[in-house]
Amino acid sequence: MHSSPIRVPYLYLLSSKPESKNIDFHGVGEIPELCQIGIPQKSQQQRFKRGILTMRDRSKNRKPLQRGRISIEAIQTVQALKRAKENHQSLNQVFELKVRRLIKPDIVAVLRELQRQKEGHLALQVFEGIRKEYWYKPQASVYADMIAVLASNGLFEKVELLLSYMKMEIVDADIEGFNAVLRTLMEFGISQTAMECFLLMKEVNCEPDEITFRILINGFESMGEVGLSAIVRQEAGKYFGGSMEFLEEKEETTSTH
Repeated sequence: MHSSPIRVPYLYLLSSKPESKNIDFHGVGEIPELCQIGIPQKSQQQRFKRGILTMRDRSKNRKPLQRGRISIEAIQTVQALKRAKENHQSLNQVFELKVRRLIKPDIVAVLRELQRQKEGHLALQVFEGIRKEYWYKPQASVYADMIAVLASNGLFEKVELLLSYMKMEIVDADIEGFNAVLRTLMEFGISQTAMECFLLMKEVNCEPDEITFRILINGFESMGEVGLSAIVRQEAGKYFGGSMEFLEEKEETTSTH
């Protein structure tokens, strides 16, 4: 006589705790064998499908790591440039392997960071590379930033070089940019270059405003450049007549501080 099999409730089997097993989060883990209790294989896969964790590759959607507004690539490039600046060969390698491979936002960020750190020679070399890019457009404001960092490093011959670039290129008629250039030139006493820049403004149809004449006239007179001041005053008369009230207002405002 054969004994009949003992029937165990189905729900009881599911609720009972299996032996401790580890789950593999990179694929299918060790699943308790439920086929022994009569559950079809298909139902087994469907029942445990929700318990399997799949890892999706997010590298394709990952944005570049950034520190503030500067990407990691830009930061590493700035550091590499500063380390190699005393060695001509090493510096050329950095430009070949890093700088020239940067995308537009990163190479612009590198230039601005070098300017901020007053790295005149490095900033100039990066700027030279930018001028060769297809997307480069001559802007007076960009030249103003470059001239400021070069002048602050005493690289006045490089300032003259940049002014020659401005003459060769079709610089935009940006009055604020030109005024920034003039302000820097007058601050460092580069009077003749400032006059050349003023004449360049007229060539690119950038009309000077009161700030332009104020920077030049006050600057020339403070340096004792009476002849240059007289020329600029004559030009100012063509725009504002014989009245130079804007100069007096500036002097009054300065004296009250």
